[in-house]
Amino acid sequence: MVIEINKNIDNYKESVVLGLTARQLVYSALSVVVGGGIVLLLYRHMGLTVSTYIAVPVIAPIAMTGFYSYHGMTFIEMMKLKLYFAFANRTYTYMSTEGEQAVQRLRQEEETKNKAGKKSSTGKKGDNGRGDFAAVRKKMIHMLILTVLFLIVFMGFAVWYKYRQ
Repeated sequence: MVIEINKNIDNYKESVVLGLTARQLVYSALSVVVGGGIVLLLYRHMGLTVSTYIAVPVIAPIAMTGFYSYHGMTFIEMMKLKLYFAFANRTYTYMSTEGEQAVQRLRQEEETKNKAGKKSSTGKKGDNGRGDFAAVRKKMIHMLILTVLFLIVFMGFAVWYKYRQ
């Protein structure tokens, strides 16, 4: 008697219906119910196209939670980590164990290099594409706010266009 076992037993997933796991089945059914409910509620007021455009961003995270997996994390877990590292991650400071004189000498050398670099170039030399974290974070927040405002204006325009006389 020969029983074949999958070589990578950790990646084995038992299918429930139509090749879907139980998690995928539940989240796909939930996304269909939520998306159908949104379309049916908004269909009379905005039409099929606009109600579908509104439903897609709502059901996409629900469906991604069931199907998407990255290093063993679900979509929601991964997005929580991304938001944490984008906004709540603290920077750590290295405290040297070297002698005080060596540290002062290195600081003086860095200051003279920085002064010489600012005089000879536009100040972007030595950046190496890293940029300032606070400036990048501020720019990301501004872009997020502008995106949300754009979506609100777009939805307002769609409603206005639907009901104009």
